[in-house]
Amino acid sequence: MDTTALRSAYDRLLDAAALPGLGDPDDGGWNADQILAHVLSVDAATASVALGVVSGARPTFDNRICLDAWNLDRIIAEHSGRAHLIEHVRSQAAVLCGVADQLHETAASTLVPAFLMSNDALVLDQPIPLASLIDGLAENHVPVHTQQLLDLRVVVPS
Repeated sequence: MDTTALRSAYDRLLDAAALPGLGDPDDGGWNADQILAHVLSVDAATASVALGVVSGARPTFDNRICLDAWNLDRIIAEHSGRAHLIEHVRSQAAVLCGVADQLHETAASTLVPAFLMSNDALVLDQPIPLASLIDGLAENHVPVHTQQLLDLRVVVPS
């Protein structure tokens, strides 16, 4: 697989996460640390699915644990601050991209049962090719969370 777009999406996400002055969301949504914890959880789950396919297993992808508040708090607590969380997201993204870079066509086209939720709404409940799961991170998932981070910038009046 070509992970150029995915790597670029992560670069933008990590640049946004490192911006000073990220405040709390106005809409009661996730703060920057929760967004990063969610991305970290999704990346680990996706890499796990990809490695499972390569090993001959038939894993499923279900993002509900990646949305769970307790799990996000656990991930945040395991880090000594935002900078440490950013570095872990960076290294986990590199692992995921490294695995994806090595997927051959048969593995990339393997159908993976996927269950995806977003904002308490069902987004997907059907098998999709592993490549589509990974490409979806670059095309939608990571850019959406990058925008969420950018929306947290606090504008200081001059």
